[in-house]
Amino acid sequence: MIDMLLGLVLAGGAWWANGMSQEQKRIEILLNKTREDYATRMELRDDMRQVMDALHRVEDKLDKVLSRD
Repeated sequence: MIDMLLGLVLAGGAWWANGMSQEQKRIEILLNKTREDYATRMELRDDMRQVMDALHRVEDKLDKVLSRD
């Protein structure tokens, strides 16, 4: 009887440990995806800043050309 009870407790513990392991893997995958998305957003923000700076330089040059006329 004690052997059967001990077996059930061990089986329950193994089932719980397996569930926790799968949940940890799922969380790691989500965390990695979040890191990739965040890095991509930061890169996009930097790229947009460069484009806006270039447009401002073009706008300044046009203002200089138009103000001469």
